[in-house]
Amino acid sequence: MSRTGFIDHIGIGVPDLAAAKRYYDELMPILGLRQWFKTTPDGSFNFGPDGARGPQLFFYQALEPDTHSQHGTGLQHIGFMVATRAIVREAYEWARAHDAEILHEPREFPEYGQHYATYWLDPHGFKLEAVCHSPEEA
Repeated sequence: MSRTGFIDHIGIGVPDLAAAKRYYDELMPILGLRQWFKTTPDGSFNFGPDGARGPQLFFYQALEPDTHSQHGTGLQHIGFMVATRAIVREAYEWARAHDAEILHEPREFPEYGQHYATYWLDPHGFKLEAVCHSPEEA
């Protein structure tokens, strides 16, 4: 039996679940993700790849809310792999239009192989990345 493993899901506690829901409801379709399950009575929600195969993100209300820093212990960033470089640029424009703190505009990161990405902070301080591992389409 093969023992190849994949991440099934990751849960993230946020200080304002309603604000996170509004933010990610707009962002995730750009990245090709959709909500798989109905929002629970306590407001928890999730997103995953369209087609119901692949890792999911679950968002929960933090019971001990605090500020998040990518430089502290815990989550450093979340990378979303997208199909084209155009989608990377679209995610960047969306983040910019939503007054996100942009950490890196879309560009090549050759130290990671074929890696075209943009990075920004969400409203709760989580570092997000949209990345494409394919060359520019003609």
